[in-house]
Amino acid sequence: MAVSVFTARAEWAADPSRSRGRRFPEQPSAARSDFRRDCDRIIHSTAFRRLKHKTQVFVSHEGDHFRTRLTHTLEVSQIARALARSLGLDEDLAETLALSHDLGHPPFGHAGERALDHCMRDYGGFDHNAQSLRVVTKLERRYASFDGLNLTWETLEGIAKHNGPLTDEQGSAIGRYEDDGLPLAFAEQRDEWDLEYWTFASAEAQVAAISDDIAYDAHDLDDAMRAGLFDIAELKTVGFAGGIYTEVKKLYPAAPAQRLTGEVIRRLIAALIDDVTKESLRRAAELGPHSADDIRHARDPVIRFSVAGEAADRQIKAFLTPRMYREDRVMRIMSDAETIVRDLFAHYLAYPADMEAERLASDETALVRQIADFIAGMTDRFAIEAHRRYFDSTPDLR
Repeated sequence: MAVSVFTARAEWAADPSRSRGRRFPEQPSAARSDFRRDCDRIIHSTAFRRLKHKTQVFVSHEGDHFRTRLTHTLEVSQIARALARSLGLDEDLAETLALSHDLGHPPFGHAGERALDHCMRDYGGFDHNAQSLRVVTKLERRYASFDGLNLTWETLEGIAKHNGPLTDEQGSAIGRYEDDGLPLAFAEQRDEWDLEYWTFASAEAQVAAISDDIAYDAHDLDDAMRAGLFDIAELKTVGFAGGIYTEVKKLYPAAPAQRLTGEVIRRLIAALIDDVTKESLRRAAELGPHSADDIRHARDPVIRFSVAGEAADRQIKAFLTPRMYREDRVMRIMSDAETIVRDLFAHYLAYPADMEAERLASDETALVRQIADFIAGMTDRFAIEAHRRYFDSTPDLR
């Protein structure tokens, strides 16, 4: 039985009336909560619009029906709102964090990120989550009084920590950052406004993170089948998703593949949302939180898949890895995309004036970071055109 969508507001939901505020104080809005205002600021940002022309997995040449960063982000947002509603959380904050989670992605998806990280290896590396924080605190310039969007503490916290704590209580980097330390944007933010990197983020941030997983699982299956990388009948071997396929095929034996795919994807999303809702309510009942801070200081995340849901997530990713993420044609395109990013980085390092910036950084480290910011802000097609401008031969990403 599905959990009712008419859940009362949870005691442990983030409350905009109790927000820790903004770094630069502003008059409150009579019509919108602080979290709603944050969401609107994300939607109106330049970085958000650029997501339309940034790669998800396939580059834009593949066709109009494949996901871009923007369509993926909107799908994550829809799932996050559904989860927040079913759990009694603040939908505006969940939506804000879903819409902002990929703002720092460079062109060409993870291939572009790998290339930029390589180019920046002697200057603190490149991390798209840290870059998202940098975008909303420094790089967006839409206000006369400050850089960035002046978002609430809760939104900045969620952008930084939606995947979990970044440091221990002593401030030492943990997890994926343990070996190389915190990326520069995280370290700078800690100096300017403490986001308590040693705790978990709000439940709404955790919702945005797991919504990203659900969107990836469902929609990468859809895109891969649309691209002809495998047939829908192959899903019958994929555990949980295979059970859904078998059920749909039994109900609609004569349906064409496109309709079968749509039905399977729709049911898969609904089932994973239901799984997360039930498991998260169970965990919350065990924890007994009375505030959003109780969620932050819990020993484990509260918003999670069940054991069966985690297995389903792993099964889908294991199925997609050889057939999509590491498929020969996709790997070749991504390798060519990495070449474009590395070439551009080397060019701007040699000829920084070609960035046509209002002002170039005066020291090497700051200049290298300025180049990374410039490239990370590019759309796929802008990066391709820039490469054609400066190089005799540009890879054909097809």
